[in-house]
Amino acid sequence: GIIAVFESHRTKGIPDMYSLHSWCGMATFVLYLLQWFLGCGFFLFPSASFSLRGWYKPQHIFFGITLFILSITSCLLGITEMLLFKISDSYSHFVPEGILANTLGVLLVAFGLVVGYVLTREEWKRPPLAEELALSMDFKTLTEGESPDGGSQ
Repeated sequence: GIIAVFESHRTKGIPDMYSLHSWCGMATFVLYLLQWFLGCGFFLFPSASFSLRGWYKPQHIFFGITLFILSITSCLLGITEMLLFKISDSYSHFVPEGILANTLGVLLVAFGLVVGYVLTREEWKRPPLAEELALSMDFKTLTEGESPDGGSQ
């Protein structure tokens, strides 16, 4: 998608990175790549210790929520930019494009609010399965001096 945007701008003679929508979109893309690589490094490869994973998990959650908010913001800025550049003179006449764009914007905000609500509810988080408890990054391993059930050695 990023390559398609730059190629489209090049063929139409539009400058790259000229608007807030462009910068928010690029920030979202770069932070997503960083989140993806760090998540793979910390959670997929066995070389990361449990304490390091435990330290990174809250940051991973925070940046995941941040990326979600940034992506919705980028979409809303893109819709606004399209309305300003394409139909600015007829926008106040309730043209179908404006109604569709505003409806899509309201639905995006509603979707973001619903997802944000779900993410903040502790009772909606999946409880860990029994087989996951022994391997969980939230518990210290036997080699670090504590057992997974919370008792000390």
